[in-house]
Amino acid sequence: MSRRKAWNADPEPLLRVDPGFRLDQVDPDATPGFPGRKIDGLEALAAGASRLAALQERLYAASTAGDQRRVLLVLQAMDTAGKGGIVSHVVGAVDPNGVRYAGFKAPTAEEREHDFLWRIERQLPTAGQLGVFDRSHYEDVLIQRIRAFAAPDEIERRYGAITEFEDRLTAEGTTIVKVMLHISKDEQRERLGERLDRPDKHWKFNPADIDERLLWDRYQDAYQIVFDRTSTPQAPWYVVPANRKWYARLAVQQLLLRALEDMQLSWPKADFDVAEQRQRLAES
Repeated sequence: MSRRKAWNADPEPLLRVDPGFRLDQVDPDATPGFPGRKIDGLEALAAGASRLAALQERLYAASTAGDQRRVLLVLQAMDTAGKGGIVSHVVGAVDPNGVRYAGFKAPTAEEREHDFLWRIERQLPTAGQLGVFDRSHYEDVLIQRIRAFAAPDEIERRYGAITEFEDRLTAEGTTIVKVMLHISKDEQRERLGERLDRPDKHWKFNPADIDERLLWDRYQDAYQIVFDRTSTPQAPWYVVPANRKWYARLAVQQLLLRALEDMQLSWPKADFDVAEQRQRLAES
């Protein structure tokens, strides 16, 4: 791959939410760390897919020998930002047997009878799995804050409960990759308009999306509070500019690759005599 088509900087520190981060200073059109064009990004995404699949297989294999580690990808965004594309084009490259996907919508009557993290706990990945949360426990401090579905003191409690929950998960062997896909308000208008213009996209359109769009500025403020309160060294947030779908997919792929590579996974050793079994096979 030519230098033009490659990353010229590690995207992880460029996208990570550190102290002093401001969402309103992130350009949704930017492509931090990647100087190439769309065609270059698509080629890089295809090249990274096999690496991601191989690393995820190694994670799954390690679990058969008792390795308890797992990865959890948390996707949050305004409507139309591209969460589904991440699931299809990035996570879709790995063996589905090693993936646990959960898409969180409005809580059911049963779920409302429990603490907000109850339903989240039930969907966590097990050892060796790549878990994907398409929306997550952060809905309970975003839409519930803005729509006043929960009392202010309860929302405040939840920030602390979330950090304690994620600290526990990381201590137990979960690598958490929290991603907010950041699009502009103008880009969202275009994407919603496309859904209205195309009959094959009508099923993806929800009139409630416009209701939430009218609260755009309040959502941006709510996300900033989430970053301030819940981006920790153990489970940092990453804000990925997402006006360019190809870049958002490539950036999330890189974050997952780094998370898996940092684990320094090794294949489990055979618990049988390989030479003996090879001999038996030859004689069978």
